[in-house]
This record gives sequence, C-alpha cells and structure tokens, in this order.
Amino acid sequence: MALQAATILPSTLSIHKEGKLNSSLKETAIFGISVSNNLKADFNPSSSWNKDLKRRLTAGSVRAQVATSPTVNPSAPEEKKTLRKGNVVITGASSGLGLATAKAIAETGKWHVTMACRNFLKAEKAAKSVGIAKENYTVMHLDLASLDSVRQFVDTFRLSGRPLDVLVCNAAVYLPTAKEPTFTAEGFELSVGTNHLGHFLLSRLLLDDLKKSDFPQKRLIIVGSITGNTNTLAGNVPPKANLGDLRGLAGGLNGLDTSAMIDGGEFDGAKAYKDSKVCNMLTMQEFHRRFHEETGISFASLYPGCIAETGLFRNHIPLFRALFPPFQKYITKGYVSEEEAGKRLAQVISDPSLSKSGVYWSWNKNSSSFENQLSQEASDAEKARKLWDVSEKLVGLA
Repeated sequence: MALQAATILPSTLSIHKEGKLNSSLKETAIFGISVSNNLKADFNPSSSWNKDLKRRLTAGSVRAQVATSPTVNPSAPEEKKTLRKGNVVITGASSGLGLATAKAIAETGKWHVTMACRNFLKAEKAAKSVGIAKENYTVMHLDLASLDSVRQFVDTFRLSGRPLDVLVCNAAVYLPTAKEPTFTAEGFELSVGTNHLGHFLLSRLLLDDLKKSDFPQKRLIIVGSITGNTNTLAGNVPPKANLGDLRGLAGGLNGLDTSAMIDGGEFDGAKAYKDSKVCNMLTMQEFHRRFHEETGISFASLYPGCIAETGLFRNHIPLFRALFPPFQKYITKGYVSEEEAGKRLAQVISDPSLSKSGVYWSWNKNSSSFENQLSQEASDAEKARKLWDVSEKLVGLA
C-alpha cells in the first residue's frame, strides 16, 4: 500500500495535458499531504488512462489515510491531570489536638500542613517526634496573644507562595485556677484575647486567601467546646459560660476601666475559657451568614470529644489531672484520645461528607459524625452580630 501511494504522487505531478482536474480530486490527501488547486494537472478526464489513474489515486489515498491517521482521544490529557496537594494552616499544632490533627492529615500524603505555633523549636521537635515527613509540613511563628504577630504571620504566609485551602483555628489558652487575669500584648484578658480575638483577626485577614483558592472544598474551621454549650451536662458545670450584654468586651477587657470578663463580671479563669469558646462558635456562624453564599467557603465548628489527657489541662490542679481521665473512661464513657480526636478534626478538614457550612460537628460513641445543636446563647444571631462588630473595633478592622 505504501509503495502504491509513493508511485502515484510523482506520476500525478508530472501530468501536463490540456484539461482540468476533476473537482473530486481537488483536495486529495496522500500521506497527509493535500493535493490542492495549486497542484492541479491539466488532462482530459474522459480518457480511459486518466479514469484508471483517478481510481488508483482515490483508492491509494484512502488506504494511506487509514494506515497513517492516529486515533485522537480528546479526554486523554484530562486523565493525566493530578490534583495538587491541599494546604492547611493549623494553629497550636505543636501539641495536643493540633499536633494529632497535623499528623493525621499529613499522613494521607494529600496535604501540606503549616504548623502555626508560638514556639518554633517546640513545633519542629513535635513534628519529628510523631513522624511527620518533612515535605508535608512547615513551621511558622504565630503568637495569637499579639495582634502584631498575627499580622506578621499573615505576611509571612503570603510570602511563602502557598495557596490557602483550609484554616483551622485550634490553639487555646485555659487558666482554670488563675485568681487574677493575665493580659495579651494589647491588654485583653489572655483567654479571650488569644482564643477569640487573635483567631478572629487571623480569620478575617486570611479570608481573602481562602477566597482565592482553587481547591474543590475551601474551609474555615474553629474548634469549639462542649463546656461553652450550656444545653449539655458538661456545659452546666459551674461556672457556666455567659456573655451577658458584652459590656466587658466592649470596654476592652483590660480590667482597668472595665472588667476583664466579657460579661463585665468578676474574673474567673475557667469561665473566661468557656466564654471564649462561645465566642468561637458565634464567630463561625457569623462567618457563615456573611460569606458562605458569596464565596462558597464552608465555615464549621466542632467538638471532637473529651480529650481528658491533654496539655490544655496542664494548668489545672494535680488531683483533677489524675482523676479526670479515668472518670471519662469508666464513668461517662466520653473519653477520646488525642489521636482519635485528631482524626476527627482531620475529617472536618478533608472529608467531602463534612463540607456543610454553618455546622457544629460532634461524634457519637460509634465514632460517627453528626450535626450537633448549639445552646441558645451559642446560636444567638443578634449576639453574634454584636460580637463581630465589637471584635472588629478591638482588633483594628473598624
């Protein structure tokens, strides 16, 4: 077949007889070469010799096309495309729930974790100690008790060139036995200043980065707590969370011109922590109301279970630290290890089935996730709006 086509071409080009090429041969392709009007041969199409030549040309070109035309699969390039790794920022990832989550999500091989921590060296050692592969994490300094540090972290993260697909606000300060308030760099009570205001500024600044993400599912996750949810047994253990009319927060939580507590009351370290968790859950819902429909970002909170053995309790009394784990294991049956809690938070980061926005996620005894109900205060839309407005002013966004 190849020889026949090869011998036809020179014969065709050497024809110099009067007449015009039959219109059916004006665009004959041989080995992909088009014999066009520029290569017309003048000859008498009625002669038997030319009729035979026409037959041979047509047959030869068809056979050549069949033999040489490759099969084109338009979808082939799409099949070769691979989705890039997701990029997640986790605050407080040097210990406890944050570290367990960083390990769980990094081990999938599908995510790069930015461990946003106050103590750089501690975070590096922690990552190595649990076996997180170096290519799957980066440590960046962040002190949520300093709004300047929050802004510096945002600048540093942007300079890294990494996109932001998920932000996890996890870090927390818990000072249950403190008799006097401690303050942040800007003069806010430490628990609320760190757990709420620091995360509020971080989330607001990084919202633009989340909007730019081309990842299939963009998420902002704020870790809540059952202790701030007063429709539960644990949430009713005194002192109960109560934000009141936010007069203390509106006054700056500085303890000078006003109270260091959000509700304007007497200082209580345990209550300050619980109040900050209510703020976290209200903030998540306000983010959802303001930005979900516009951006497609999913905003969620969660309670991963009672992590009875965690560094969060390091400032509690020794007797509590000794008795609380067995109490949760054998009496309430609510005990959850840091490893299991980390896997649950990793689910909220990446599981497509947990992508619903405006949800407070919890888990039952069978480790099945479900949408939990928030208390009346932790779901108060008007209070959430007021908290947002006051918080904006305190962190310098309004």
